[in-house]
Amino acid sequence: MTLHEVLQVLADPVRRAIVRELAGSADWSRACGTFELGVSKATRSHHFTALRQSGLVEQRDAGARRYNRLRRAEFDAQFPGLLALVLAEDPTGADRPSGDADFGPVIAS
Repeated sequence: MTLHEVLQVLADPVRRAIVRELAGSADWSRACGTFELGVSKATRSHHFTALRQSGLVEQRDAGARRYNRLRRAEFDAQFPGLLALVLAEDPTGADRPSGDADFGPVIAS
């Protein structure tokens, strides 16, 4: 995992939602189809592939289902504190500062 890869993967809100849900679940207890993401099956598959390829998520097949595990210990060892920031994020955006939504507060000169 490189920081660049991880930040690219975590830039997507759907993937951050998957990471948050996995963090709150026991390892290997969540199959891909159990996540309510509001996206198509193909898009869901794309997001899980990105998470797996970045090293954030490990997957294993059991019959017709693919179960997931957040690689929390490995992630925390390589990027201390980053996972905590992702998990602390308010997915509704209520934790964002006021001002320009993309660049923070606007400062008048």
